[in-house]
Amino acid sequence: MDLDLTEEQQMVIDMTRGMLAEHSTTAIVRDMEDDPKGYPDALWKQMSELGLNGLLIPEAYGGGGQTLLEGAFVYEEIGRAMAPTPHFVSCVMSAGVLLEAGSEDQKKAWLGRIANGDAILTPAWLEPERGFGEAGIALKATADGDGFKLNGRKRLVAYASSAERLVVLARSNAGVDLFLVDPRAKGVQMKQLLAQGREAQYQVDFADVKVAAADRIGAPGSGWKTWNTVMLQGIILLAASAVGGAARCLEETVVYANQRVQFDKPLGAFQALAHYMADASTRIDGGRVLVHEAAWNHAQGRSIARFGPMAKLFCCETYRETTRVCAQIWGGVAFTIEYDQQMFFRRAKALQLSWWDGPYLEELIAKDVLDQ
Repeated sequence: MDLDLTEEQQMVIDMTRGMLAEHSTTAIVRDMEDDPKGYPDALWKQMSELGLNGLLIPEAYGGGGQTLLEGAFVYEEIGRAMAPTPHFVSCVMSAGVLLEAGSEDQKKAWLGRIANGDAILTPAWLEPERGFGEAGIALKATADGDGFKLNGRKRLVAYASSAERLVVLARSNAGVDLFLVDPRAKGVQMKQLLAQGREAQYQVDFADVKVAAADRIGAPGSGWKTWNTVMLQGIILLAASAVGGAARCLEETVVYANQRVQFDKPLGAFQALAHYMADASTRIDGGRVLVHEAAWNHAQGRSIARFGPMAKLFCCETYRETTRVCAQIWGGVAFTIEYDQQMFFRRAKALQLSWWDGPYLEELIAKDVLDQ
């Protein structure tokens, strides 16, 4: 793996950071917390115009045709800026599901619109009191004529109020299936939930919601295999965002430690605090290399069954530990609303617990290690 960035890759990083510096300032991020919509139109428009929404979508469907490695560079910047955007659920997970298993008609109908920002799709995956694995899918898809009826409840459906379609995981007679569902269809009800990361999350209830057979994604019973494949790719990008968030949190803490004077010298001059920051820097750099290796392996067509879970597990733990250490260096003010540190702290924990948490990732890694 070549660790040197190409000129084009550096341009992607610089372009993304510059755009986010203008359209995802701390003030904007604060304004979007607990907002029912959850993202600013100006940011979404800029991401579309710069080609970031279609970055991972093939050129044949109106995207940029880039690899997961370029995606990791972009997501590190998204994490740095704590950008409030439905990019991950729409342009990564939903687009990824369609690319992996969608029919040609489904791809033509949705991928171009996802790429240009005209349509937002979001997965409806997790269910109350159930786990991250295949057994956690209990929402019923019952055959009804030439289609299906959906009954059940999904939680933590991000940006559901803005979605044009929900990508719903449901259990049919064939197994787990994926369906494209109109959130405005009869029988669909939404309720906003307050989340630790303060993004727009919803509970979605389905009561005899009719879905056409043509809206099933992939072959009958193939839904979990498709979802698992796309998740392995998606968590690498979440790991990259964790690296970005941890890096910025540490950078701001270093500036503070050099300016804040105690006992006639800056905080950074105290060995114990300096070592905390050195350890955090080491973990962040290690996480960044792990993310790049995972994304590079995918771009080379190699297995990421171990690299994906390793990247998210390590980088989310690094993000969480970095924000904890930084909060201690800042002192009590780090937990007050007026300071930005609490924003990183909350997001680090939320990211660690979502999209496969630590114990589930450890099981995946252990299985891959032991199977070898």
